[in-house]
Amino acid sequence: MSANLPLADLGRPFDNSYARLPETFYTRVAPTPVPSPKMIVFNHALAAELGLNGQRLDGPEGAAVFSGNQLANGSEPIAQAYAGHQFGHFTRLGDGRAILLGEVVNDRGQRYDIQLKGSGPTPYSRRGDGRAALGPVMREYIISEAMHGLDIPTTRSLAVVTTGAPVYRETTVPGAILTRVASSHIRVGTFELFAANRDTKGVQTLAAHTLARHYPALADTSNPYLSLLEAVIEAQAALIARWMHVGFIHGVMNTDNMTLSGETIDYGPCAFLDTYDPGTVFSSIDHHGRYAYGNQPQIAQWNLARLAEALLPLIDNEPEIALKLAEEAINRFPERFRQLWLAGMRSKLGLSTEETDDGALVARLLAWMKENQADFTNTFRDLTADALPQGAVYRDSEFSTWYTDWQARLARQSGGMMDVVLRMAAHNPTVIARNHRVEQAIRAGVDDGDFSVMHALVAALKSPYQDNPEHLEYRDPPDPSEVVHQTFCGT
Repeated sequence: MSANLPLADLGRPFDNSYARLPETFYTRVAPTPVPSPKMIVFNHALAAELGLNGQRLDGPEGAAVFSGNQLANGSEPIAQAYAGHQFGHFTRLGDGRAILLGEVVNDRGQRYDIQLKGSGPTPYSRRGDGRAALGPVMREYIISEAMHGLDIPTTRSLAVVTTGAPVYRETTVPGAILTRVASSHIRVGTFELFAANRDTKGVQTLAAHTLARHYPALADTSNPYLSLLEAVIEAQAALIARWMHVGFIHGVMNTDNMTLSGETIDYGPCAFLDTYDPGTVFSSIDHHGRYAYGNQPQIAQWNLARLAEALLPLIDNEPEIALKLAEEAINRFPERFRQLWLAGMRSKLGLSTEETDDGALVARLLAWMKENQADFTNTFRDLTADALPQGAVYRDSEFSTWYTDWQARLARQSGGMMDVVLRMAAHNPTVIARNHRVEQAIRAGVDDGDFSVMHALVAALKSPYQDNPEHLEYRDPPDPSEVVHQTFCGT
Protein backbone atom coordinates (compact mmCIF):
# COMPACT_ATOMS: atom_id res chain seq x y z
CA MET A 1 0.00 0.00 0.00
CA SER A 2 2.59 2.56 1.10
CA ALA A 3 4.93 1.67 -1.78
CA ASN A 4 2.63 3.53 -4.17
CA LEU A 5 3.34 6.86 -2.46
CA PRO A 6 6.51 8.89 -3.15
CA LEU A 7 9.02 9.09 -0.32
CA ALA A 8 10.36 12.15 1.49
CA ASP A 9 13.07 12.73 4.09
CA LEU A 10 12.06 14.28 7.43
CA GLY A 11 15.67 14.65 8.48
CA ARG A 12 15.21 12.02 11.18
CA PRO A 13 15.00 8.23 10.86
CA PHE A 14 11.89 6.40 11.99
CA ASP A 15 11.98 3.56 14.51
CA ASN A 16 8.59 1.86 14.48
CA SER A 17 8.44 -0.14 17.70
CA TYR A 18 4.63 -0.35 17.76
CA ALA A 19 4.60 -1.73 14.21
CA ARG A 20 6.82 -4.57 15.44
CA LEU A 21 4.11 -5.76 17.84
CA PRO A 22 1.72 -8.53 16.72
CA GLU A 23 -0.65 -7.46 13.96
CA THR A 24 -3.65 -7.82 16.26
CA PHE A 25 -2.54 -4.41 17.58
CA TYR A 26 -3.06 -2.52 14.33
CA THR A 27 -3.77 -2.64 10.62
CA ARG A 28 -1.24 -1.52 8.04
CA VAL A 29 -2.84 1.20 5.95
CA ALA A 30 -1.53 4.15 3.99
CA PRO A 31 -2.94 7.69 4.08
CA THR A 32 -5.32 8.59 1.27
CA PRO A 33 -3.85 11.40 -0.90
CA VAL A 34 -5.61 14.75 -1.10
CA PRO A 35 -5.94 17.06 -4.12
CA SER A 36 -4.25 20.29 -3.02
CA PRO A 37 -2.41 20.30 0.34
CA LYS A 38 -1.35 23.64 1.76
CA MET A 39 0.61 24.29 4.96
CA ILE A 40 -1.37 26.60 7.27
CA VAL A 41 0.78 26.47 10.38
CA PHE A 42 4.03 24.68 11.20
CA ASN A 43 5.43 24.33 14.72
CA HIS A 44 9.14 25.12 14.34
CA ALA A 45 9.90 24.81 18.06
CA LEU A 46 8.42 21.32 18.20
CA ALA A 47 10.21 20.31 14.99
CA ALA A 48 13.53 21.36 16.55
CA GLU A 49 12.72 19.35 19.68
CA LEU A 50 12.06 16.30 17.52
CA GLY A 51 15.21 16.83 15.47
CA LEU A 52 13.28 17.36 12.23
CA ASN A 53 14.33 19.65 9.39
CA GLY A 54 11.82 22.40 10.07
CA GLN A 55 13.16 24.82 7.48
CA ARG A 56 12.54 22.35 4.67
CA LEU A 57 9.27 20.98 6.03
CA ASP A 58 7.56 24.38 6.41
CA GLY A 59 6.41 24.55 2.83
CA PRO A 60 5.24 22.41 -0.08
CA GLU A 61 7.40 19.41 0.86
CA GLY A 62 6.06 19.42 4.41
CA ALA A 63 2.52 19.92 3.14
CA ALA A 64 2.94 16.81 0.97
CA VAL A 65 4.24 14.70 3.88
CA PHE A 66 1.78 15.94 6.49
CA SER A 67 -1.18 15.53 4.17
CA GLY A 68 -0.27 11.93 3.41
CA ASN A 69 0.55 12.64 -0.24
CA GLN A 70 4.13 11.55 0.42
CA LEU A 71 5.50 9.09 2.95
CA ALA A 72 8.61 9.79 4.99
CA ASN A 73 11.50 7.40 4.54
CA GLY A 74 11.30 4.61 7.10
CA SER A 75 7.64 5.22 7.93
CA GLU A 76 5.44 2.16 8.43
CA PRO A 77 1.93 3.66 8.52
CA ILE A 78 -0.60 1.85 10.70
CA ALA A 79 -4.03 2.43 12.22
CA GLN A 80 -4.04 1.34 15.84
CA ALA A 81 -6.74 -0.93 17.26
CA TYR A 82 -8.34 -0.14 20.61
CA ALA A 83 -11.65 -0.11 22.42
CA GLY A 84 -13.12 2.16 25.06
CA HIS A 85 -15.96 3.09 27.34
CA GLN A 86 -17.69 6.05 25.70
CA PHE A 87 -19.99 7.79 28.17
CA GLY A 88 -19.87 4.57 30.20
CA HIS A 89 -20.70 2.18 27.34
CA PHE A 90 -18.11 -0.26 26.00
CA THR A 91 -17.35 0.07 22.28
CA ARG A 92 -14.78 -1.47 19.95
CA LEU A 93 -12.99 1.37 18.23
CA GLY A 94 -9.64 1.98 16.57
CA ASP A 95 -8.08 4.81 14.57
CA GLY A 96 -10.98 5.63 12.29
CA ARG A 97 -9.44 8.78 10.85
CA ALA A 98 -5.87 8.71 12.13
CA ILE A 99 -2.77 6.96 10.86
CA LEU A 100 0.43 6.56 12.86
CA LEU A 101 3.31 7.27 10.50
CA GLY A 102 5.83 5.93 13.00
CA GLU A 103 8.12 7.02 15.80
CA VAL A 104 11.17 9.24 15.95
CA VAL A 105 13.79 9.36 18.71
CA ASN A 106 15.31 12.78 19.36
CA ASP A 107 18.84 13.64 20.43
CA ARG A 108 17.93 13.12 24.10
CA GLY A 109 16.68 9.60 23.44
CA GLN A 110 13.01 10.57 23.81
CA ARG A 111 10.62 8.63 21.58
CA TYR A 112 7.60 10.30 19.97
CA ASP A 113 4.73 9.12 17.78
CA ILE A 114 3.99 11.14 14.66
CA GLN A 115 0.37 10.69 13.64
CA LEU A 116 -1.86 12.19 10.96
CA LYS A 117 -5.46 12.98 11.98
CA GLY A 118 -7.92 13.26 9.12
CA SER A 119 -5.79 11.27 6.68
CA GLY A 120 -8.55 9.09 5.21
CA PRO A 121 -10.53 5.96 6.01
CA THR A 122 -9.14 2.92 7.80
CA PRO A 123 -10.67 -0.47 8.64
CA TYR A 124 -11.84 1.12 11.92
CA SER A 125 -13.73 4.04 10.32
CA ARG A 126 -17.17 2.49 10.88
CA ARG A 127 -18.63 4.02 7.70
CA GLY A 128 -16.94 7.35 8.40
CA ASP A 129 -15.01 9.27 5.76
CA GLY A 130 -11.79 9.31 7.77
CA ARG A 131 -11.41 13.02 7.25
CA ALA A 132 -11.28 16.03 9.57
CA ALA A 133 -12.76 19.49 9.25
CA LEU A 134 -10.57 22.56 9.48
CA GLY A 135 -12.31 24.01 12.57
CA PRO A 136 -11.66 21.06 14.94
CA VAL A 137 -8.10 20.75 13.62
CA MET A 138 -7.45 24.40 14.43
CA ARG A 139 -8.99 23.91 17.89
CA GLU A 140 -6.66 21.01 18.66
CA TYR A 141 -3.62 22.95 17.49
CA ILE A 142 -4.50 26.00 19.57
CA ILE A 143 -5.45 24.23 22.78
CA SER A 144 -2.73 21.59 22.75
CA GLU A 145 -0.16 24.38 22.40
CA ALA A 146 -1.95 26.32 25.16
CA MET A 147 -1.64 23.31 27.44
CA HIS A 148 2.04 23.00 26.59
CA GLY A 149 2.51 26.66 27.48
CA LEU A 150 0.80 26.01 30.81
CA ASP A 151 3.32 23.20 31.41
CA ILE A 152 0.61 20.52 31.49
CA PRO A 153 1.52 17.13 29.97
CA THR A 154 -0.06 16.99 26.53
CA THR A 155 0.12 15.70 23.02
CA ARG A 156 1.24 18.46 20.69
CA SER A 157 0.61 19.61 17.17
CA LEU A 158 3.35 19.82 14.57
CA ALA A 159 1.42 21.03 11.54
CA VAL A 160 -1.97 21.90 10.09
CA VAL A 161 -2.47 21.29 6.39
CA THR A 162 -5.60 22.11 4.42
CA THR A 163 -6.48 19.45 1.88
CA GLY A 164 -8.18 21.39 -0.90
CA ALA A 165 -11.21 19.12 -0.56
CA PRO A 166 -14.43 19.67 1.40
CA VAL A 167 -15.78 17.41 4.12
CA TYR A 168 -19.45 16.98 4.74
CA ARG A 169 -20.81 17.36 8.26
CA GLU A 170 -23.92 19.39 9.13
CA THR A 171 -22.69 21.65 6.32
CA THR A 172 -19.89 21.52 3.78
CA VAL A 173 -16.67 22.71 5.40
CA PRO A 174 -12.98 22.83 4.41
CA GLY A 175 -10.97 19.67 5.07
CA ALA A 176 -7.69 19.63 6.98
CA ILE A 177 -5.17 17.25 8.51
CA LEU A 178 -3.43 17.66 11.86
CA THR A 179 -0.03 16.18 12.59
CA ARG A 180 -0.14 15.08 16.22
CA VAL A 181 2.93 14.27 18.30
CA ALA A 182 2.65 12.13 21.42
CA SER A 183 4.87 10.19 23.78
CA SER A 184 2.65 7.34 22.63
CA HIS A 185 -0.95 6.66 21.73
CA ILE A 186 -1.33 3.78 24.21
CA ARG A 187 -4.71 4.24 25.89
CA VAL A 188 -6.70 2.61 28.66
CA GLY A 189 -8.96 1.52 25.82
CA THR A 190 -6.06 -0.29 24.14
CA PHE A 191 -5.82 -2.57 27.15
CA GLU A 192 -9.59 -2.94 27.23
CA LEU A 193 -9.63 -4.32 23.68
CA PHE A 194 -7.41 -7.27 24.52
CA ALA A 195 -9.12 -7.85 27.86
CA ALA A 196 -12.52 -7.93 26.12
CA ASN A 197 -11.14 -10.51 23.69
CA ARG A 198 -9.88 -12.58 26.65
CA ASP A 199 -6.44 -12.26 25.10
CA THR A 200 -4.25 -12.31 28.21
CA LYS A 201 -1.14 -12.74 26.09
CA GLY A 202 -2.09 -9.57 24.19
CA VAL A 203 -2.57 -7.67 27.47
CA GLN A 204 0.83 -8.89 28.68
CA THR A 205 2.55 -7.93 25.40
CA LEU A 206 1.00 -4.47 25.57
CA ALA A 207 1.89 -4.06 29.25
CA ALA A 208 5.49 -5.07 28.61
CA HIS A 209 5.67 -2.63 25.71
CA THR A 210 4.21 0.15 27.88
CA LEU A 211 6.69 -0.53 30.67
CA ALA A 212 9.61 -0.45 28.25
CA ARG A 213 8.40 2.76 26.62
CA HIS A 214 7.21 4.80 29.59
CA TYR A 215 8.24 3.19 32.88
CA PRO A 216 11.38 1.12 32.26
CA ALA A 217 12.54 1.36 35.89
CA LEU A 218 9.45 -0.62 36.97
CA ALA A 219 10.26 -3.70 34.91
CA ASP A 220 12.48 -5.10 37.68
CA THR A 221 10.07 -4.54 40.57
CA SER A 222 8.58 -7.52 42.37
CA ASN A 223 5.22 -6.99 40.65
CA PRO A 224 5.83 -4.88 37.53
CA TYR A 225 2.20 -4.92 36.36
CA LEU A 226 0.88 -3.69 39.67
CA SER A 227 3.66 -1.11 39.60
CA LEU A 228 2.50 -0.08 36.13
CA LEU A 229 -1.04 0.43 37.40
CA GLU A 230 0.23 2.48 40.35
CA ALA A 231 2.43 4.62 38.06
CA VAL A 232 -0.46 5.39 35.72
CA ILE A 233 -2.67 6.24 38.71
CA GLU A 234 -0.02 8.69 39.91
CA ALA A 235 0.42 10.21 36.44
CA GLN A 236 -3.31 10.68 35.96
CA ALA A 237 -3.86 12.08 39.45
CA ALA A 238 -1.19 14.68 38.73
CA LEU A 239 -2.61 15.44 35.29
CA ILE A 240 -6.22 15.91 36.41
CA ALA A 241 -5.07 18.09 39.30
CA ARG A 242 -3.26 20.31 36.80
CA TRP A 243 -6.40 20.52 34.66
CA MET A 244 -8.40 21.63 37.67
CA HIS A 245 -5.83 24.28 38.63
CA VAL A 246 -6.31 26.14 35.33
CA GLY A 247 -10.03 25.49 34.82
CA PHE A 248 -9.64 23.07 31.93
CA ILE A 249 -12.57 20.83 30.94
CA HIS A 250 -11.64 17.92 28.69
CA GLY A 251 -15.24 17.34 27.67
CA VAL A 252 -15.04 13.71 26.58
CA MET A 253 -13.11 11.67 29.15
CA ASN A 254 -13.82 8.29 27.60
CA THR A 255 -11.34 5.53 28.39
CA ASP A 256 -9.98 5.69 24.86
CA ASN A 257 -9.01 9.30 25.65
CA MET A 258 -6.87 8.43 28.69
CA THR A 259 -3.22 7.70 27.98
CA LEU A 260 -0.84 5.44 29.87
CA SER A 261 1.82 8.14 29.54
CA GLY A 262 -0.22 10.67 31.52
CA GLU A 263 -0.54 13.13 28.62
CA THR A 264 -3.72 15.00 27.74
CA ILE A 265 -5.04 13.66 24.45
CA ASP A 266 -7.93 14.41 22.07
CA TYR A 267 -9.03 18.04 22.12
CA GLY A 268 -12.58 17.70 20.88
CA PRO A 269 -15.29 19.53 22.85
CA CYS A 270 -12.77 20.85 25.39
CA ALA A 271 -12.86 24.33 26.93
CA PHE A 272 -11.61 26.53 29.76
CA LEU A 273 -13.82 27.97 32.48
CA ASP A 274 -14.67 31.64 32.40
CA THR A 275 -16.92 32.03 35.45
CA TYR A 276 -16.34 29.35 38.07
CA ASP A 277 -18.91 26.60 38.47
CA PRO A 278 -17.93 22.95 39.04
CA GLY A 279 -21.03 21.85 37.12
CA THR A 280 -19.90 23.56 33.93
CA VAL A 281 -20.33 21.53 30.73
CA PHE A 282 -19.51 22.82 27.27
CA SER A 283 -19.58 19.61 25.24
CA SER A 284 -22.59 19.41 22.92
CA ILE A 285 -22.66 15.61 23.29
CA ASP A 286 -22.47 15.49 27.11
CA HIS A 287 -26.21 15.75 27.72
CA HIS A 288 -26.14 14.63 31.38
CA GLY A 289 -22.96 16.33 32.59
CA ARG A 290 -20.94 13.13 33.01
CA TYR A 291 -17.75 14.98 32.13
CA ALA A 292 -18.47 18.29 33.86
CA TYR A 293 -15.50 20.20 35.25
CA GLY A 294 -16.07 19.09 38.83
CA ASN A 295 -16.62 15.43 37.87
CA GLN A 296 -13.23 14.95 36.23
CA PRO A 297 -11.42 13.44 39.26
CA GLN A 298 -14.15 10.83 39.82
CA ILE A 299 -14.25 9.96 36.12
CA ALA A 300 -10.48 9.55 36.10
CA GLN A 301 -10.76 7.03 38.93
CA TRP A 302 -13.55 5.20 37.07
CA ASN A 303 -11.39 5.01 33.94
CA LEU A 304 -8.41 3.77 35.91
CA ALA A 305 -10.58 1.01 37.39
CA ARG A 306 -11.14 -0.20 33.81
CA LEU A 307 -7.37 -0.38 33.34
CA ALA A 308 -7.06 -2.30 36.60
CA GLU A 309 -9.65 -4.82 35.41
CA ALA A 310 -7.67 -5.44 32.24
CA LEU A 311 -4.45 -5.98 34.21
CA LEU A 312 -5.91 -8.35 36.82
CA PRO A 313 -4.61 -11.59 35.22
CA LEU A 314 -1.10 -10.13 35.21
CA ILE A 315 -1.13 -8.75 38.75
CA ASP A 316 -1.51 -12.16 40.37
CA ASN A 317 -2.39 -15.70 39.34
CA GLU A 318 -4.92 -15.85 42.17
CA PRO A 319 -7.97 -13.78 41.12
CA GLU A 320 -8.89 -12.81 44.69
CA ILE A 321 -5.38 -11.58 45.43
CA ALA A 322 -5.20 -9.68 42.13
CA LEU A 323 -8.54 -8.02 42.80
CA LYS A 324 -7.53 -7.00 46.32
CA LEU A 325 -4.24 -5.47 45.16
CA ALA A 326 -5.90 -3.62 42.28
CA GLU A 327 -8.73 -2.29 44.44
CA GLU A 328 -6.26 -1.02 47.03
CA ALA A 329 -4.37 0.84 44.32
CA ILE A 330 -7.51 2.35 42.77
CA ASN A 331 -8.92 3.34 46.16
CA ARG A 332 -5.81 5.40 46.85
CA PHE A 333 -6.58 7.68 43.91
CA PRO A 334 -8.98 10.14 45.62
CA GLU A 335 -6.59 10.96 48.45
CA ARG A 336 -3.59 11.19 46.14
CA PHE A 337 -5.52 13.47 43.80
CA ARG A 338 -6.59 15.65 46.71
CA GLN A 339 -2.99 15.95 47.92
CA LEU A 340 -1.79 17.04 44.50
CA TRP A 341 -4.76 19.35 43.94
CA LEU A 342 -4.35 21.02 47.34
CA ALA A 343 -0.61 21.44 46.83
CA GLY A 344 -1.33 23.27 43.58
CA MET A 345 -4.06 25.38 45.14
CA ARG A 346 -1.69 26.36 47.94
CA SER A 347 0.76 27.58 45.32
CA LYS A 348 -2.02 29.50 43.55
CA LEU A 349 -2.65 31.30 46.87
CA GLY A 350 1.03 31.85 47.63
CA LEU A 351 1.16 29.39 50.51
CA SER A 352 4.57 27.81 51.05
CA THR A 353 3.68 25.88 54.22
CA GLU A 354 0.89 23.48 55.13
CA GLU A 355 -1.87 24.02 57.68
CA THR A 356 -4.85 21.81 58.44
CA ASP A 357 -7.43 24.42 57.44
CA ASP A 358 -5.91 25.23 54.04
CA GLY A 359 -8.45 23.06 52.26
CA ALA A 360 -11.29 24.94 53.93
CA LEU A 361 -9.72 28.27 52.97
CA VAL A 362 -9.62 27.21 49.32
CA ALA A 363 -13.17 25.83 49.48
CA ARG A 364 -14.50 29.12 50.85
CA LEU A 365 -12.93 31.06 48.00
CA LEU A 366 -14.32 28.68 45.37
CA ALA A 367 -17.78 28.80 46.95
CA TRP A 368 -17.69 32.59 46.84
CA MET A 369 -16.53 32.52 43.21
CA LYS A 370 -19.43 30.26 42.25
CA GLU A 371 -21.98 32.36 44.13
CA ASN A 372 -20.75 35.59 42.52
CA GLN A 373 -19.98 34.17 39.07
CA ALA A 374 -16.41 35.34 39.39
CA ASP A 375 -13.93 34.68 36.61
CA PHE A 376 -11.76 31.72 37.60
CA THR A 377 -8.51 32.78 35.96
CA ASN A 378 -8.70 36.51 36.68
CA THR A 379 -9.71 36.10 40.33
CA PHE A 380 -6.53 34.22 41.15
CA ARG A 381 -4.41 36.61 39.12
CA ASP A 382 -6.05 39.64 40.79
CA LEU A 383 -5.02 38.26 44.17
CA THR A 384 -1.36 38.84 43.29
CA ALA A 385 -1.97 42.61 43.64
CA ASP A 386 -0.49 44.39 46.67
CA ALA A 387 -3.91 45.34 48.03
CA LEU A 388 -7.51 44.16 47.87
CA PRO A 389 -8.53 44.07 44.20
CA GLN A 390 -10.62 47.04 43.07
CA GLY A 391 -13.31 45.29 41.04
CA ALA A 392 -16.91 45.69 42.17
CA VAL A 393 -17.25 41.96 42.83
CA TYR A 394 -14.51 42.20 45.47
CA ARG A 395 -16.48 44.69 47.59
CA ASP A 396 -18.64 41.81 48.79
CA SER A 397 -18.43 41.39 52.58
CA GLU A 398 -17.97 37.62 52.32
CA PHE A 399 -14.97 38.10 50.08
CA SER A 400 -13.53 40.77 52.40
CA THR A 401 -13.75 38.34 55.33
CA TRP A 402 -12.08 35.62 53.29
CA TYR A 403 -9.37 38.04 52.15
CA THR A 404 -8.61 39.04 55.75
CA ASP A 405 -8.32 35.37 56.75
CA TRP A 406 -6.06 34.66 53.77
CA GLN A 407 -3.77 37.57 54.67
CA ALA A 408 -3.56 36.26 58.24
CA ARG A 409 -2.67 32.81 56.88
CA LEU A 410 0.12 34.31 54.75
CA ALA A 411 1.47 36.15 57.79
CA ARG A 412 1.99 32.82 59.58
CA GLN A 413 4.56 31.59 57.06
CA SER A 414 8.14 32.68 56.68
CA GLY A 415 9.26 34.85 53.79
CA GLY A 416 7.95 38.17 52.61
CA MET A 417 5.22 39.24 50.23
CA MET A 418 7.63 39.20 47.32
CA ASP A 419 7.96 35.43 47.71
CA VAL A 420 4.18 35.14 47.83
CA VAL A 421 3.69 37.21 44.68
CA LEU A 422 6.36 35.28 42.77
CA ARG A 423 4.86 31.95 43.78
CA MET A 424 1.38 33.04 42.76
CA ALA A 425 2.56 34.53 39.47
CA ALA A 426 4.23 31.24 38.57
CA HIS A 427 1.03 29.24 39.16
CA ASN A 428 -1.73 31.60 37.98
CA PRO A 429 -1.80 32.27 34.24
CA THR A 430 -2.73 35.67 32.90
CA VAL A 431 -3.74 34.21 29.55
CA ILE A 432 -5.68 31.04 28.77
CA ALA A 433 -7.26 29.80 25.54
CA ARG A 434 -10.61 31.40 26.30
CA ASN A 435 -13.45 29.85 24.37
CA HIS A 436 -14.51 33.03 22.58
CA ARG A 437 -10.94 33.71 21.44
CA VAL A 438 -10.58 30.18 20.10
CA GLU A 439 -13.90 30.52 18.31
CA GLN A 440 -12.84 33.85 16.79
CA ALA A 441 -9.67 32.27 15.45
CA ILE A 442 -11.58 29.32 14.00
CA ARG A 443 -14.20 31.48 12.36
CA ALA A 444 -11.57 33.72 10.77
CA GLY A 445 -9.76 30.69 9.39
CA VAL A 446 -12.76 28.69 8.22
CA ASP A 447 -14.94 31.52 6.94
CA ASP A 448 -12.35 33.95 5.61
CA GLY A 449 -9.14 31.98 5.16
CA ASP A 450 -7.51 34.38 7.63
CA PHE A 451 -5.12 32.53 9.94
CA SER A 452 -3.50 35.63 11.43
CA VAL A 453 -6.01 35.56 14.31
CA MET A 454 -4.94 32.01 15.16
CA HIS A 455 -1.23 32.87 14.93
CA ALA A 456 -1.64 35.86 17.26
CA LEU A 457 -3.57 33.79 19.79
CA VAL A 458 -1.02 30.97 19.75
CA ALA A 459 1.77 33.52 20.26
CA ALA A 460 0.00 34.88 23.35
CA LEU A 461 -0.46 31.38 24.75
CA LYS A 462 3.23 30.50 24.60
CA SER A 463 4.06 32.41 27.81
CA PRO A 464 0.81 32.41 29.79
CA TYR A 465 2.36 33.22 33.17
CA GLN A 466 4.11 36.39 32.01
CA ASP A 467 2.67 39.89 32.18
CA ASN A 468 3.10 40.83 28.54
CA PRO A 469 1.56 44.22 27.68
CA GLU A 470 1.09 43.08 24.08
CA HIS A 471 -1.33 40.38 25.23
CA LEU A 472 -3.60 42.40 27.53
CA GLU A 473 -6.64 41.86 25.30
CA TYR A 474 -6.47 38.10 25.79
CA ARG A 475 -7.06 38.42 29.53
CA ASP A 476 -10.57 39.79 29.19
CA PRO A 477 -13.57 37.52 29.76
CA PRO A 478 -16.10 37.44 26.94
CA ASP A 479 -18.76 40.09 26.57
CA PRO A 480 -22.28 38.64 26.90
CA SER A 481 -22.56 38.46 23.10
CA GLU A 482 -19.26 36.56 22.87
CA VAL A 483 -19.98 33.82 25.39
CA VAL A 484 -19.52 30.33 23.95
CA HIS A 485 -22.13 27.98 25.39
CA GLN A 486 -21.25 24.78 23.52
CA THR A 487 -18.18 23.18 21.98
CA PHE A 488 -18.34 20.33 19.52
CA CYS A 489 -16.66 17.01 18.89
CA GLY A 490 -14.48 16.98 15.81
CA THR A 491 -15.57 13.64 14.38
